Amino acid sequence: MESMLKDRSLAPEGRLKIEFAGRTMPVLDAVRAEFEAAQPLKGMRIAGCLHVTTETANLVRALVAGGAEVSVAASNPLSTKDDVAAAIAEDFGAHVYAIRGCDRDTYYKQIEGALSINPTVIVDDGADLTTTLHKTRTDLLDDVVGGTEVTSTGVLRLRNMARDGALRYPMVALNDADTKHLFDNRYGTGQNTIDGILRATNRLLAGSVFVVVGYGWCGRGVAMRARGMGARVVVCEVDPLKVLEAVMEGYEVLPIAEAARIGDFFVTVTGNRDAITLEHLESMKSGAIVCNSGHFDLEIQVEPLRARAVSAREVRDNAVEYVLPSGRNVVLLAEGRLVGQAAAEAHPSAVMDMTFSTQALAIEHLVANEGTLEAGVHSVPRDIDDRVARHKLAALGVRHDDLSDEQRDYLSSWELGT
Repeated sequence: MESMLKDRSLAPEGRLKIEFAGRTMPVLDAVRAEFEAAQPLKGMRIAGCLHVTTETANLVRALVAGGAEVSVAASNPLSTKDDVAAAIAEDFGAHVYAIRGCDRDTYYKQIEGALSINPTVIVDDGADLTTTLHKTRTDLLDDVVGGTEVTSTGVLRLRNMARDGALRYPMVALNDADTKHLFDNRYGTGQNTIDGILRATNRLLAGSVFVVVGYGWCGRGVAMRARGMGARVVVCEVDPLKVLEAVMEGYEVLPIAEAARIGDFFVTVTGNRDAITLEHLESMKSGAIVCNSGHFDLEIQVEPLRARAVSAREVRDNAVEYVLPSGRNVVLLAEGRLVGQAAAEAHPSAVMDMTFSTQALAIEHLVANEGTLEAGVHSVPRDIDDRVARHKLAALGVRHDDLSDEQRDYLSSWELGT
């Protein structure tokens, strides 16, 4: 199937952005050079459902260098950068199916496009590609060696599939790798969420009440960055252990029903639906800014808000003001989709350097172990995490200690005690 792009003539602008991002992705650049020499992916057909950004472009470049045929569909209708999509298609020979702002039907046509190469490897972000394969394209399943899943929402869906005996091939839970969630989720999501809010609103965070709904690694990152900007941060969370962590970090913790009445800014990062309901929205003070930084747009009850509002108007790019029957208004950013992807530039390339290097090496691991891994969800091998971390430290010029032989022996023994 022919690529689906907004405009191929945008490629030169996208090319510059890809090159600029690549300057802060030294680990992935090293992986690409290794792949180019060894060709570990030769003969593989890799279908990806990913945010089509400059960082993703550099991952595609590495996979193509490794010998793979690659197709890419957008994993979110608002995260695609049209110029980058054009450059990937023009420069790397990949098949690209990504148009920013597409409707739901077009979104799934793009996924069908990515699957048109009859993939042997799946690279997913949110599990839409995997679930489509298992629900409507079962004819393609026998050729799939395995795949990777990059986000927590997608890993949850995959584990539910495995629990129900539905998952037909091995998937590596990339999100669980330390080189992913400790950095990408915390520092990447933390920064791009704040960036998206500021671009969409130009509002001052200092002195505001900033409500973070969800305190996983992404929520930690958002809370940290909001506090750094001078906001009074309130955390809403259902997991008692995470609530304790938030308290020990010095955050105020409240139920969302109470936080809704006092917040100036609201960000959902739960990975679940209905984290902010219509009832919560109606109790907010007039002018509250509401957005989502979780993968899917179900965390905020957007459709009930639209149905309930007596009027709506776009007050800025990516900012729609909904007036409720009470006369109060709330401002929803980026249609309730990923605010850092839709209203800003997505994760910084320096942090995606680790995520996508881990991704590329996990794909190499899957291919090298074809036929030996059972269907189900697998962890990223620890040596890949260590390899990526060491490369990153070397690129940053950071020197560190290593264990001595005696220390290694001690850690692997049990005889020596008091």
